[in-house]
Amino acid sequence: MVQVSLIELGQVGDFEIRLLKVFKTVVECGGFSAAETVLNISRSTISVHMANLEHRLKLKLCSRGRSGFSLTEEGAIIYESVRRLFSQLEDFRSTVNALHVQLSGELKLVASDTISLDERCHFPQVLGEFCRQAPDVFLQFETAPMNDIERMILNGEVDVGFIPYHRKLDGLIYQPLYEETCYLYCSDRHPLFNELDDELIRQGLKNCRSVQAGIQSNPDVAMQMAGLAKAATAYYYETRATMILSGAYVGYLPEHYAARWIEEGKLRMLLPAERCYKLGIAAITHQFGRLNKPRDFFMRLLQSHITFN
Repeated sequence: MVQVSLIELGQVGDFEIRLLKVFKTVVECGGFSAAETVLNISRSTISVHMANLEHRLKLKLCSRGRSGFSLTEEGAIIYESVRRLFSQLEDFRSTVNALHVQLSGELKLVASDTISLDERCHFPQVLGEFCRQAPDVFLQFETAPMNDIERMILNGEVDVGFIPYHRKLDGLIYQPLYEETCYLYCSDRHPLFNELDDELIRQGLKNCRSVQAGIQSNPDVAMQMAGLAKAATAYYYETRATMILSGAYVGYLPEHYAARWIEEGKLRMLLPAERCYKLGIAAITHQFGRLNKPRDFFMRLLQSHITFN
């Protein structure tokens, strides 16, 4: 008869929590080297922490070698449990903070490309007023691709996201902020820059290389991309603008973002009456998110500026 040895994990304290945080960061960074900067500790120290965690759990969590970093089957299961654990700890922390009259805790914001610098969002005014009235709240403001922002809101990783409104997902609340118009542009290095005949421009676009966002978007955007040869992708406006300015590609940019190069004579709109589409910008929050006073207060401030300014 085979005797099975059962290993029982003892009490999980601060030491184990620290080790689990290191493990979670290593997994999300894709390895020890990439996690160095995030954790601000050396690879050798990370290696010691991982060894201590594996010894504590009596499990091998990951493999390192010439093929790179990878999780074991057990490591993948532990990672998912750790992710849920820290989400629950964050729920607990936010609930306690929300019960205090004084606003405290953290507010995590994430915005898609260039939205945070758009004056129509009134972010400087909103953030300034928020910090004056909620000085004890720690703010975290990052940038991420649109699809990642939706996922982070739904997973409870961030509190408020700002994205182009391209679809309506169950579980999200959308607060419209403003609408922008995107036009098709070429640079002064492109053969169509000096062409004045609209029909010749239409014909010329059939043979042009275009740079596109590389993501699934709404039908209006897809319709505008029809007939353009997709030769490159660049999600962020900064990299897309660089490729358009090279003269090798045509591509769509928001009007306000391209304005500086228009003024400098480096960009030109192509067929603006027909080659354009509207893009709504919205703030999104979790419809069934936990009680979060900093988030709710921030949204009230944002709505007041959008409504009355």
